[in-house]
Formats: sequence, structure tokens, C-alpha cells
Amino acid sequence: MDILKYIVIVAIGALASMLANRGIAVFNDGFRAVVPQYYDKQISRKELATISFSISFGLVIGFGLPTSIGATIILIHCLLLTTDIIGTWCPDSKRGLVMSGVIGGVYGLLLLVGLEFVVTLFGHLPYNFLSDLGSVSGFMTITFAMFPALAVAYQHGFGKGAATAVVTVVSWFLFRKFGTFSIGEGSSFTLNADGMAMLVGVIMMLAFAANVKSEGGNANAQLTQVFSGKLSRIRKNWGLLALIGGLIACGTAFGIVAGDPASLAAVAEENWSSATMIALARAIGFVPLVFTTSIVTGVYAPAGCTFVFVVGLMLHKYPLAALIVGAGVMIVELLLINVFAKGMDRFPGVKDMGEHIRTSMTKVIEITLMVGAVIGAEKTAAAVGVTGIGAMFVIGCVLLNRRSKKPIVEMAIGPVACILFGLLVNVLLLLGIVAIPAA
Repeated sequence: MDILKYIVIVAIGALASMLANRGIAVFNDGFRAVVPQYYDKQISRKELATISFSISFGLVIGFGLPTSIGATIILIHCLLLTTDIIGTWCPDSKRGLVMSGVIGGVYGLLLLVGLEFVVTLFGHLPYNFLSDLGSVSGFMTITFAMFPALAVAYQHGFGKGAATAVVTVVSWFLFRKFGTFSIGEGSSFTLNADGMAMLVGVIMMLAFAANVKSEGGNANAQLTQVFSGKLSRIRKNWGLLALIGGLIACGTAFGIVAGDPASLAAVAEENWSSATMIALARAIGFVPLVFTTSIVTGVYAPAGCTFVFVVGLMLHKYPLAALIVGAGVMIVELLLINVFAKGMDRFPGVKDMGEHIRTSMTKVIEITLMVGAVIGAEKTAAAVGVTGIGAMFVIGCVLLNRRSKKPIVEMAIGPVACILFGLLVNVLLLLGIVAIPAA
């Protein structure tokens, strides 16, 4: 099975790079709108490559890698944002296509091996703060249950948002108290309180959104007609897109990749049910974004609307089955773009909800990671008897980053600061300035 993990990660890296090289699929949502400009000869290949690097590299270094190191699971951004860069930097030729595949595959392998190497390296430090770093995402699973309430508040106002929040919290207590059921002969199963509370919030969010009436517009349906050529370009590559979707689902089932920090944190705790709920809610929010940008640009996303992560999490005991089902899900997505577009016209509230979901998810992740980073840094500080300095260091980094000319993305600065503080403490240990108190 270990060999299969390496094969899968190499295959994802290689195929994703080749899809980016041919402009079939890219992961960065902002970059997806840029790719057609190259094929319309509005920008050069060099300009396309420069743009891909400038809008993706910072996210890889500042967001993807710190999150991945903390859980020793690859956040998909680390892999697919880089394959966007690799694919576009390789020439637009048969030689470039092969080159992008080789480089992408090697990068995927190095990424997986590199995480294992980092874990080993941490073990040789004077103080191994890897377990403290895990605290960065320690509250992610439970706090993520609050995102539907925030999304409702953004879309429908504070009152409905607050009501959703109250129901979510009450649901958590009820499922925690009464969520265990006996199934006979001494066996039982327990509903995860975090995941079920989030499900209640999502149901309320969908109910509020569906209640927004349509005024008879058909902008999305018209969009599919105007850009029918773009859709044909996507659909003719259905085989490759199905394959990459299946591979990503398989990698998720193996537990080597995750689609977002929240589900990654849940998988790290082996809380697969919560991870599945988180991934499903996220996928719902990405449908309008991915479908709309794909219709306009003719460029799809290698993970589609991210339902492939849901498949991988649901079938985490059966990775090869996840490969097949994940491929099928991608095919269904490609077949249903028109249907989804027309459906969004009938329920404009659901269409608008996507943007609010992404915004609320980002806000919850930003705050949770910052708080987690403070807790993680304080654990490291306490281990060497300097309690308080960890919180000061992380909060100082967060505030100074906001005044930087080239700030790190808000959700990444906390984890980065926590890592920097851990390295600083190890330097101070080597210099003899601080010491680990005797037991």
C-alpha cells in the first residue's frame, strides 16, 4: 500500500502539470481566468508563466507548506498550485508536455518524501515542537461548525445568522449527550457532535438561501449558450479530467492529501466523519465559482468542484474504489454544468450562497489558525520556561504582517509565526539562553 501511495502522488503531480501545460485545467481560481488570454494571443507564454508564479508561489510557501507540516498530510494547495506553475513554465510543445509531466511527478514524490524527512528532522532538534505545531489546527474541526451561521449572517443579516449559531451550538450539546445508539449485542455507534452540528447549520443555511425567490432571470443559462465552445473544450478532455479526479480521490482515501485545512485537521485526528462533512460543505460552496469560471474560460479545475475529496474521505478504507468513484464524480460534474447553471437561475439565493460560504470559511479558518498558533507557540514557550513570549511573538507577527508591503495571506501567517518561533526557541537552546526545565 505504501508503494501505491507514492505511485498515486507521482501520478497526480505529473497529470496535473500536463493539464496545466495544455491549458485544460488549473487549480488557482484566479489564474483560470488568465489562461484563455494566452490561447487568444493576448499575452505571451512567458507572461503566462510569470503570472502563474506570482499568484501561486506565495500561497504554497506561506499557506500550503506550514499547514501540511503541522499534520504531515499534504494540503492539496501545495501540490496543485505548484503544478500550475510547472505546467505553464514548460514550453507549449510536445517536449514541454513531457517535461511538465516528468517535473510534476518528481515534485509530487519529493513533496511526500519531504514531509516525512521534515518529521524526522524535527526529531533531531534540541526540542521537537512538532506536537506543539499540531495545536495550530487543534480547534479546526469544532470551530468549522460555525461557518454556516456566519454565511447566513453575510447573506441574510445578523438576526438569522445568530439564530443559526444558537441552533448549531444547542445541536452540538444534544448530539454529544444523546448521539450514541445501541445496535444490539453490546455494539453501538456514535454520531460525531462536531459534524452533526455543522450539518444542522448547513441545512439551515440551504433553507434560508432556497427561500430567496427568482425574478425570472436566466443569466447562467444564457452563459452556457454563449460559451458553448468553451464547454465543448472542457468536455472533450473528459477522460483526462476523470483520471485526475479519481487519482485525487484515491490520494485522499490514502490520507496523503486533503482539500482544505479544516478537513486536513480532522483527518489528522482520524475523525473521518467530520472531515467528510467539512469537505462536502466546502464543495457545495465551490460549485458556483468553478462552474461559472469554467463556462467563461473553457478551463476546468483538476479537482473539479472538490467533491472528489468527499469521495476519498467517505471511502477512506477503500482507496481503489475511491479512484473509480472519484472519476465517475468528475464525469457527472462535466455532464451537469448546464443543469447546475439553470438551477442557479431558479434559486438565486443558492447561487449567491457560494460566495458567502467561501468568505465565511476563510474567516473561520483565519481566526482558528491564529488562535491555534498562539496556543502552539505558548506550548513551545512553556516547554523552555518562558511562558507568554510565544503569544507575543505570534500576535506581533500577525499585526506586522498586515503592514507589510508584501504580506503573507492572513490564514497562513499564524502557522508560519508558530514555526518560526519553534525554530527560534531551538536556536536559543543551542546558544544556552534558554533551557528545558528538569523534570
